[in-house]
Amino acid sequence: MLKVCGGCVAGTDPKAQERLDKVKQMLGMPCPVLECAMKNKVDYCLKCPKFPCDLMYQAEMPYSKKLLDIFKKFKA
Repeated sequence: MLKVCGGCVAGTDPKAQERLDKVKQMLGMPCPVLECAMKNKVDYCLKCPKFPCDLMYQAEMPYSKKLLDIFKKFKA
């Protein structure tokens, strides 16, 4: 059976840590994207001034490298 995280939650959501803990329990690793959003106090990556960042390229989730490149062109 495929385990999935259940989708993104805002990094500023009061239940973000709870979601992070649940994802870690299910997948055996924390979500680096949610950890970053929580640390930087942003709702979602698209609202972060650093987006798209190296973390997004390394994680390749929830966006592919190709899509991140497209986002980068629009921000330039």
